[in-house]
Amino acid sequence: MKSSSYQVLSADEIGMIHGRTLEVLSGVGIKVVVKKMRDLLTDAGCHVDENTKIVRFPPEMAERYIRMAPREFTLGGADPSVQRTVSPDTRIFSGLGTAINLFDLESGAYRQTTLNDVRDHIILIDNCQHINSNQMDIWPHDVPMHTIHVEAIRTWLMNCRKSFGMGAYGVLATTDMMEMVKIAFGIETIRERHPYVAIISIQSPLSTAHIQLEGLMILAENGQPAIMSPEAMAGTTAPVTLAGLLVQHNAEVLSHIIMAQVVRPGAPVMYGSVSTVAEMRRGTVALGAIETGMISAASAQMAAHYDIPCRTVAGGTESKTLDVQCGLERMHSIMLAAMGGANYITCAGTIESTTAGAHELLMIDDEIAGMVERAIRGIEVNDTTMAATVIGAVGPDGNYLMEEHTQRHFRGEHFIPRLADRDKRDVWEKAGSRDMAAHARERAKKILADHRERQLDEATVREIDRFVESVRSRSVSDYYSAEWES
Repeated sequence: MKSSSYQVLSADEIGMIHGRTLEVLSGVGIKVVVKKMRDLLTDAGCHVDENTKIVRFPPEMAERYIRMAPREFTLGGADPSVQRTVSPDTRIFSGLGTAINLFDLESGAYRQTTLNDVRDHIILIDNCQHINSNQMDIWPHDVPMHTIHVEAIRTWLMNCRKSFGMGAYGVLATTDMMEMVKIAFGIETIRERHPYVAIISIQSPLSTAHIQLEGLMILAENGQPAIMSPEAMAGTTAPVTLAGLLVQHNAEVLSHIIMAQVVRPGAPVMYGSVSTVAEMRRGTVALGAIETGMISAASAQMAAHYDIPCRTVAGGTESKTLDVQCGLERMHSIMLAAMGGANYITCAGTIESTTAGAHELLMIDDEIAGMVERAIRGIEVNDTTMAATVIGAVGPDGNYLMEEHTQRHFRGEHFIPRLADRDKRDVWEKAGSRDMAAHARERAKKILADHRERQLDEATVREIDRFVESVRSRSVSDYYSAEWES
């Protein structure tokens, strides 16, 4: 059977949070900063104050549009064999972060990130066994800001079979990203297989970010999944109590899910969470806090209540290095998110509140994900696995090592790590006394050394390159001028 899930909310408590959420949506409302969306919400039955830009959602209307969100969808990149179903019944591990600094894989130096680091990260995720989706986790300093999105997508298309994602960056940049995935896959394919998934950042408390909302609308129009992700902090941008944070968080997520459905009924979405507690002594974020895992589990329960897939942050840590704190905080947050029922678990390979990263840490997180998957799978009990016949055959003082039952079952029954050391000290010392990070570094280097770019057809490559060049020719002001009215 599967291991018992981690439930932080009772059924009654879920109902209470839902009820209070509807009161917030209909009474307090959400500030919606894009007029085009306010007009759509007016037509859908919302009460809109154009002076304040506050939109109030009648309960019946809110629940009707929430029910339009699909229960599941496919997430797949260039290789159909690695595509995965996203639903309340499945689980996917992914990268995600905003790393602007990185521990160099060769020297160990802490330095600014480059486009080559983006490429390496994408290649490593493509070779991970347990991390199944990729995100734009690293922000390069050596390309112009207004071209990062197209450079990242071209790098992904050339080097990765798995799905990819970035954020929503306003009208022009989001349209660019949609055009590039259409060039690579075609419009019908992207609506069926969904190679691209985007994070929609929500401005807590109870507001929207202009470029994020524009991006959400374009994603919905193109049928690509959007992950509604507040980063509310209990005590600063949300009530200090976790229950209060959950009410506000729920209102923020549901309002954005409704907005996606207003644009295109049935648009694929995820109920997201990056919410945590504030470090109250400093007013800063605390992604490594134990409460992050509790909020993730509660978010998964709320998402299950609406029958919508859930994405949560996990693996977050405020540690500045690969130390005990780094391991402790990432392990408990990944485990609690998975046990809580989260379906898309992100932030592999990051440290320092996801603003920095390390390629070897990505390799370690892949191993952690495998351990967590094994724990969640639980213990299968049947006549074969109880092994009564084998126990009788071996008897007292026997040994099971050479038994056929052992050979047949050990690979599926035991998680066998690639990186964790289980040797005796003398063997470990003869092999160089390397720690887990050193093993992970070695594995990452081998993957990168063995990598060969994907062979796309020449016409597609030329079209992608031409598109990137056209984006390079723009100015930053082109992006501002393309934004919709507030």
